[in-house]
Formats: sequence, C-alpha cells, structure tokens
Amino acid sequence: MVLYQPSNGYCYNSDTHFLYNFTIECLIKFKNVKGEILDIGSGSGILGLLITRDNKKLNLNQCEIQKTFQELSTINAKCNNIDSQMYKGSFLELEFDKQFDICVSNPPFYHSNVIKSENENLKIARYNDSMPLNLFIKKVSKVLKNDGKFFFCYDVKQLKEIVKLLEDCKLNIEAMQFVYPKEGKDATLVLIYARKNSKSLLRVLDSIYVFEDNEFTPKVKKIYEMCSTHSIKVEI
Repeated sequence: MVLYQPSNGYCYNSDTHFLYNFTIECLIKFKNVKGEILDIGSGSGILGLLITRDNKKLNLNQCEIQKTFQELSTINAKCNNIDSQMYKGSFLELEFDKQFDICVSNPPFYHSNVIKSENENLKIARYNDSMPLNLFIKKVSKVLKNDGKFFFCYDVKQLKEIVKLLEDCKLNIEAMQFVYPKEGKDATLVLIYARKNSKSLLRVLDSIYVFEDNEFTPKVKKIYEMCSTHSIKVEI
C-alpha cells in the first residue's frame, strides 16, 4: 500500500500499525465483517485504508479536521483503489448523515500541559486540546450503531479515566492489549476494543514488546509485514 505523507508535518507511526493489527485480531471471530467504518482523525488515511483493504465488504468513511490531511486521505484512498467518503471538519462538531458499524481512531492524546511543537499541524495531531477524551468518547457512542465496535489507542497512563468514560457511555471493553518499549519497561500505550451495549467479558491479549537488543521483536516485524506499506514524503 503506497501512502503519501507530508514532508514537514505529522506522519503515521508504529502506534497505528499496532492498532491496525489489534483491530484485525479482534475482528477475526466475526465471519462476515461488513457495513460502515469511520476513521476518526484519518491523517494520511493509513488506519482505515488498511482495515478496509483486508475487509472488502466495509465502506470506508474518513473524518479529518486539517485540510492537508483531508487531501492526503483522499489521494491515498484513490491511489489504493478504495472508495471513501471524506467528512471535513472537527469530529466533535460534525453532523453525520448516518451511523457507523465500526469506529477506529488513533486520536491525539498528549495532555495540553505538555510542551508543544511549534508546528501547528503537529499540535493538532498530537495534543488533545482539539479533542478532549471525554467529548471524544461521548461523540463516538452517539455515532455508533447499537452493538457497534470501537477500536482506538491511547496513553496507558490515562486508562483509569478511559474505563470510566467508556462505561458511562455504554461502551463495554471487550479486548485490551498493552504495548511496551521493551521488557523491563513500563507500558506506554493501550489498545482498546469496546462495543456499544455489550455485556461480554474482557479479554487481555498478549502484550507487544517493541524492541529487543535494539531491534524490532519478531512480533513487531510480523505486524509491519502484514501492513506492507510504502511511505512517500510530499509537499502540500
């Protein structure tokens, strides 16, 4: 999959690859994955495009606030022969003309009190000023169909708040996976699958360890092979 990215702005990273793999693993038990999928904060489009590539009966919808990434998401969808509907603007403010079977997102999750980059594109993509966690989860619950699925990743340090907010919005966590930089280090990222109005018990998947002896672990190498992406930097 060829993906154009901005040469001087936010580029997708390993978090998105891990979230894609987690989503695919969780969807395996569903024999006929179909319907409407919404990629919230699509960026260059990688997450929604990869999931739709592997689930041909899904109709891709993308939502993006930044004009540069609206263009890149649209271009990358066309380049990879995947039809997509682009919703332009803030996810929190948009009125959607349908509800969705699946929502996926690698949202901005750094706290607003963290020292920020001077690059405006990076600020919006990384820091949660433009999409606070509580408003983000509340809106996802609103746009999801009953029994709809929600896949996202977030800073593991905010897990306690995440669990409470999901429960308040009737989104039941069905699966979770933790990502560690390497053995002996604290987890830095949590991958979450929640379903609307579900009563299923929680599964915790085997953890992902990114590095071993300064190289990617076999598990991470396999995830990158599954993604099979090629990035091209462009000026927009």
